[in-house]
Amino acid sequence: MESAHYFSASPAGPFTRKPLTVELAGATRSLQTSSGIFSPDGIDKGTAVLLADVPPPAPNGNLLDVGCGWGPIALTMALRAPHARVYAVDVNERCVTLTNENAALLGLEHVTASTPEAVDPDVRFDTIWSNPPIRIGKDELHSLLKLWLPRLSPGGSAWLVVQKNLGSDSLQRWLSAELDDSFTVSRESTSKSFRILRVRKASRQPR
Repeated sequence: MESAHYFSASPAGPFTRKPLTVELAGATRSLQTSSGIFSPDGIDKGTAVLLADVPPPAPNGNLLDVGCGWGPIALTMALRAPHARVYAVDVNERCVTLTNENAALLGLEHVTASTPEAVDPDVRFDTIWSNPPIRIGKDELHSLLKLWLPRLSPGGSAWLVVQKNLGSDSLQRWLSAELDDSFTVSRESTSKSFRILRVRKASRQPR
């Protein structure tokens, strides 16, 4: 499988860009991709379900794509919310480069892709979209979600797409048990063997 090592910070093999034509936010986009990343040839099924089923992201504030790949989720967020700031994170440096370059190709100056540690830990997010990397293993996945989900802004939501046979229901139970009482976790929809989970952060209570 071409993307067998896409969880590596520095994938093996040459970083050779190739053209990629996809539909994002209702229009055909000419982008670029390469080997050594997740779903290099287009939009994978889980991401397609997420993009089709979730409501629009917050129109302002900070938005986040966790595990950006070549950028389909972050770019869609940016196209739908031109007044927001979009962060995209990935451990794979090739993904970071491609997402930044694809944002530039689309003229999306409000997108910043980086490795996770480069994001200011004080930043909070109004919307998080993610097709989380389930195959990195349970411990690593849990660590990843515990890093980002608590950084939702009050009133913010995270939307996660997870394949049913890869543990979506057990992940929902774990999130409900792990996150504190200011969060609610729900199953919002099921489509093509994928579930979309929503994690909501309570709004600030009036004094």
